[in-house]
Parts: sequence; structure tokens; C-alpha cells
Amino acid sequence: MHEFHHPPLAPVPLADHIEQLTPREIVRELDKYIIGQQNAKRSVAIALRNRWRRLQTHEGMREEILPNNIILIGPTGVGKTEIARRLARLARAPFVKVEASKFTEVGYVGRDVESMVRDLADVGVTIVKSEKTAEVQDRAVMLAEERILDILVPPIHRPSASSDIDANAREEENERTRQRFREKLRSGKLNARVIEIDLPSTQFPLMQVMGPIGLDEMGINLQDMFSNILPKKNKRRKFTIEEARTILTQDEADKLIDMEKVTREAIARVENSGIIFIDEIDKIASSRGQTHGPDVSREGVQRDLLPIVEGSNVSTKYGMVRTDHILFIASGAFHVAKPSDLIPELQGRFPIRVELRSLTAEDFVKILTLPKNALLKQYTALLSTEGIDLTFSDDAIQEIATIAFEVNENVENIGARRLHTIMTTLLEELLFEAPEGITQKNLHITKQLVGEKLDAIVRNRDLTKYVL
Repeated sequence: MHEFHHPPLAPVPLADHIEQLTPREIVRELDKYIIGQQNAKRSVAIALRNRWRRLQTHEGMREEILPNNIILIGPTGVGKTEIARRLARLARAPFVKVEASKFTEVGYVGRDVESMVRDLADVGVTIVKSEKTAEVQDRAVMLAEERILDILVPPIHRPSASSDIDANAREEENERTRQRFREKLRSGKLNARVIEIDLPSTQFPLMQVMGPIGLDEMGINLQDMFSNILPKKNKRRKFTIEEARTILTQDEADKLIDMEKVTREAIARVENSGIIFIDEIDKIASSRGQTHGPDVSREGVQRDLLPIVEGSNVSTKYGMVRTDHILFIASGAFHVAKPSDLIPELQGRFPIRVELRSLTAEDFVKILTLPKNALLKQYTALLSTEGIDLTFSDDAIQEIATIAFEVNENVENIGARRLHTIMTTLLEELLFEAPEGITQKNLHITKQLVGEKLDAIVRNRDLTKYVL
């Protein structure tokens, strides 16, 4: 047996920002929204936990541990994107979802692949800034309150050497008046009153000419470049006190936050715990034997993507971002192309492959009823706003699931998205008539009613109207 001895672990503050859930707990959380696909859930749960584990190791080893990127393979509508979306919320880490088909090879018109890292940096800065804002919120509220009071009851200024008795009396009276207004302000009695406040004007003429997207693609933060060169202009605007309080609180919070520190922390968090979900990666896979036409550009996108997934430095408006330890999760239906059609170098950077199975009628029953955001719960909530209590019998739910499964089998398998089509068709008349044409407030959907409403779908194998 080999024993490995490592130096003591250095504390890593970043670890606190990754949800410290065990893989089993992560799967349990995903189970609340996604039916089945246990293999995929286990893989992403391990990958997420490994982000936290890596940050607990000693510094020398920390740099060597690279993320095991994942490819989720499966037909549309089986939960690939939903897994990534829910994982992002659990991770509490910078996360972006991009579609591989939206990118073009360098030299072509369109977005280059490095923009996904710039987007991730934007998300990281937003997350850290919101956390820092929460920390200074109480102080910012007090400062905003004082600014509003300065407008309502301007303070009295006098030379410090003055000892005029009348001046002292005026100051005391002014303070009592401010206190009265402060109490009214806090109680909300002044919310509707209109005041004028000065706000800085941040629009630069060059921004209007070039547009923010072009500047972002160059990794340039124009506002930072010109903030010290161009004179700051204030614009006076009228707001109610309720609106002004929100605006001034944000303004004061911005002043209290050290943006350089926010940027440094955000970049560190992006580099160590960022997740990029690349959807439709099969759309950039080239068919074997073809070396002309659009496939050339697709392979170019893959080659542009390779250094980012392998680990490189990307220039953003916040500084350089290293992509070595960013976790990449890719997904694709791979109906036409196969994972082996990706260039070998890119295949090697996604060592974990998970196949998601097609959904069965039993899965559809669970999708309709079990998740927190189950479709039946959604439609019941929608119709409750019209005062209608909608219920479904068990055999009605089974019939809906069976029809959805049969339509997927006979037409085109679009997975759980078929349930949206089926449910809309089933409840279309009810949803239209509910506000004024429905007098019965307790509606029970039976198997017979489902059969009557959806009989045309089952009989009509063309189904062109119902294919999304």
C-alpha cells in the first residue's frame, strides 16, 4: 500500500462560494426538477463536488488537478439543458449557457468562441458585486436617507469660529426639523412627494458610434478608459421620494464598493469555479469525408474552441482570464453526427460521456406530476387566477402520458416538450373561455375527456399542426 503525504492544506476563501453539497445531495436537488437520467445527474454531481475538493488541496496539487469536462448525449427534450440550468443554481458559481451553432470561425462575421469567457467574466463580476452590495446595503440606505433629507431640509452652514447664539438656535431647530422629516421618510408618508436629484451622465458619444457589442468583443471597458479623461456631467431629474431612495441607495452602495477588489475576486472565482455549458455541440461536428462547404467553418469553430477548453488566457474588459480550471459541459442530440465526428483533440478534452435515454410513458406521468415545476401544477396555478379549480384523474394523467409517448414514437421525438403541445391542445378551449365563458369553477379532467380532445392527434399520423 502506498501512502501519500502532503503538506498542510492552505485555506482557500473561494471554496466558501461553491455550494458545499455532497454528490448525493446534489442528485437529490436535481431530482426535484428532472425525472430519471440518474447517470447524467451522478456525473455532474461528481464534477461539481470536485470543484470544491480541488480548492481544498495544497497549492502545488491544486494547479495540476484539471476538470473532467462532460458531454451529455441524448435526444432533444430529455433534460440535458435543464440539468445544466439547475446545476448552475446549485453551484452558486459563475455560469453561462451558450449554443455552439451561434459561433463562427475567426475571420468570419459572427461571435468568436472567446466571447463565452467574456460573458462568464461579466456574470462573475455581477455575482460578486451583488454580494458586496448586500454587505454595504444598510450603510447605503442611511447615506441615501441623508441625501434626501439634505434636499428636503438643507443643513445650515456657518463659519466654525462663529459663536452666535441665534446661529446655534437655528442649527438646533434645523436638526429638530430634519428629525421630524426623517421619521416621516421612514414611515413612508413622503413616498409620493417629488424631488429633484442630480445623477451622473454615463453615456459617451463613442459608445453610440461603435456600439457596446463591438467594444465587448475587443475586451475593452470604454467607461473605465474615459472616466478619468472626460469631465463628469450631472443631469438633474425629478423622481418621487420612493424612486429616489432606490436610486440613491444604489449610488451610495456603488461608492462604498471597491470595484478593483470586486474585479479581482470575480476573476479568481471565474477561473476556479466557473462553468460553461455548450449546447448543440453536435451542430459543429463535421461529417467524415467532407472537406468543403460549411463543414470547413464548423471544424474551424472546433479548433478555435480547443485552446479555450485546453486552457488559455482570454482578454476581457476586466483583465486576463485563465480557462485552465473552468468546467465545460457540452451537450448534443447527435442524431446525424456522432461524438467521434468531433476533431480528436476536442474529444480528448471531454473525457466523461453520458448518454441520456429517451423518455417512456411512465416518465411522462412523473414529469406531469412529481417535479416542483410539474406541468399539471403550472396549468392548475394558471387557471386558479381565473377562480377555476382544475383537477386531473389518475387515468387521465396516464392517458396524456401515453398519447405524448405515442406521438413522439410515430412523428418526431421531441421528448418532454411534447407534453407542452399535448397539454395546450387539451386545455386550449378552457384557457380561451376561462375569463368569461366558464361558469363552472370546479373542473375535473377525466380519461374520457382526454380521449375526446386528443383523438384527432392519435388518428392523424401527419400531425403537422402539432409538431413544434
